[in-house]
Amino acid sequence: MKIKNLHNWNLSYAQARDIQRALAGRLRFLPLKQPPRTVAGLDCAFSRDKKHIFAVVVVLNYGDFEIIEQAAARLKVTFPYIPGLLSFREAPACLAAAEKLKITPDIFLIDGQGIAHPRRLGLAAHLGLFLDKPTIGCAKSRLTGSFDEVDPEKGAYSWLKDGSETIGAVLRTRTNVKPLFVSVGNRCLLEDAINITLHCATKYRLPEPTRIAHQMVSKLKLKG
Repeated sequence: MKIKNLHNWNLSYAQARDIQRALAGRLRFLPLKQPPRTVAGLDCAFSRDKKHIFAVVVVLNYGDFEIIEQAAARLKVTFPYIPGLLSFREAPACLAAAEKLKITPDIFLIDGQGIAHPRRLGLAAHLGLFLDKPTIGCAKSRLTGSFDEVDPEKGAYSWLKDGSETIGAVLRTRTNVKPLFVSVGNRCLLEDAINITLHCATKYRLPEPTRIAHQMVSKLKLKG
């Protein structure tokens, strides 16, 4: 698939923060016009020595979650670990994997934050601008914001707030299991993000696209 080239990756800490602020203003929050036919999951993992990063993207049918295509990439890590700037470490490998796809998915579920980020540009939002497709952040933990306790039943959620601003939802994808932190990445609404994440969470805490991508990237990591 085609990937936009929005900036280079050889950046200082200050430049990366400036880019985050600028790109956050380019995100689009639009309702999905129709249900997706294909959905992609994207996840990445670091090698044990932290010198390389692996990324896997898997494309599934939205109906039965049959795997249609998958692609992977392995790159050297070029950006240091800095809280709030993790997408500058992870995005290059994610984009390298996505660029190998012959199919252009209708929507991406990404293991990371969307706009639920101090500068409103987590990994799913950052990638959403490069991919120019609807993206949803499905994170396992909270990066920023506060929320009320979520009821234990699958489908229950509470809003993730930063002051008076709603930046995501804390969504129970399985009864009596820890919730996920769902936020818009690009080109969809939070209602879409909640509904699609729930639709894809068939049996497990993680939605099928990111769960399968996580399994695949974990195997790559073990191989080194």
